Amino acid sequence: MTDPDYKNLDQLGRHAPLPASPDEAVLEHVPNPHLDSPYLVRFTCPEFTSLCPVTGQPDFAHLVIDYVPNGAIVESKSLKQYLASYRNHAAFHEACTIDIAKRIEAAITPAWLRIGGYWYPRGGIPIDVFYQSGPPPAGLWLPDQGVAPYRGRG
Repeated sequence: MTDPDYKNLDQLGRHAPLPASPDEAVLEHVPNPHLDSPYLVRFTCPEFTSLCPVTGQPDFAHLVIDYVPNGAIVESKSLKQYLASYRNHAAFHEACTIDIAKRIEAAITPAWLRIGGYWYPRGGIPIDVFYQSGPPPAGLWLPDQGVAPYRGRG
């Protein structure tokens, strides 16, 4: 990588072992290539997994992360590694969803962020968790997150 904006990337284009925990994961970023235009970036993770902190059983979710960049954008491989680090992390749905939002906010300080955590049923009850940093910027095209209410998601 010869572009100086990319010199600090340690994961993209390299072998990067899966972090053992979300705390060990590094969210990398690069400069926003379009500072002059407000736009939405969407990451969808339909196979997110974590562990129940009580039973140790796996929990599954479909995450949709939308944000409007300020000065930086999230580098997607580092986000993938960060999300995958939850695979052996024990936390309730609410903690996982909100921790992810706050970690992205800390890493790139987006102009706006929302996350929808659409969790598959535990004990017969789906638990959906939503976070939004504030009202979306005026004039922003904001598509629906596209995850149907629970009726046997899949």
